[in-house]
Amino acid sequence: MIELRNIEKSFRTGAGETFVLRRVSAVIETGEFVTIMGPSGAGKSTLLSILGMLDADWRGEYYLDGHAVHVMRPKARIELNKAYVGFVFQQYHLLDDLTVYENLEIPLSYRNVKRKDRQAIVADTLDRFNIVGKKDLYPNQLSGGQQQLVAVARAVIAEPRVILADEPTGSLHSSQGEMIMDLLKKLNEEGTTIVQVTHNEKFAGYGNRIIHLQDGWVVDE
Repeated sequence: MIELRNIEKSFRTGAGETFVLRRVSAVIETGEFVTIMGPSGAGKSTLLSILGMLDADWRGEYYLDGHAVHVMRPKARIELNKAYVGFVFQQYHLLDDLTVYENLEIPLSYRNVKRKDRQAIVADTLDRFNIVGKKDLYPNQLSGGQQQLVAVARAVIAEPRVILADEPTGSLHSSQGEMIMDLLKKLNEEGTTIVQVTHNEKFAGYGNRIIHLQDGWVVDE
């Protein structure tokens, strides 16, 4: 499903060229649950941003389900992102001035889902994640765990083929983190490909494979 060939990212400084990623190559099959680990500054979040097509300033080849992302124009990448990818961030990134219901509806409106259909999909998702009672609340009225639960629900509501999770439990206490990881594991068992970045050894074990980065290089897999 995902194939990376010699992905590199760098920026210019007064001292020359500084690399964030160096010759990163990897294959992630459909239905895998892959964890990316490494010390701070290893390039983990940068790699995840490239996979999610949030970063376009890189070199190399990236194929997503046969689509050659590296030769696509920005508009085509945006459409591919909408069709394939759900993103879960450490800091939730919910819209503070929208209710839980409205936050869940947003990804569907981006995909031009009809209003009547959106209502049915949001209702089903609220029920699936057991947050029906929170639908009219705003993010600042929720606990951290509840906000991340809503963030995961928002990421999967449009049934993406791939979920990219950047430290999804980093702001949560252990029991909340386990709840989120159990949920991601269940989604993976239902067929969703998941790529997560984490520092947590226990949560890394939820996946079936670990890719280690150091100083921008893949050093172990």
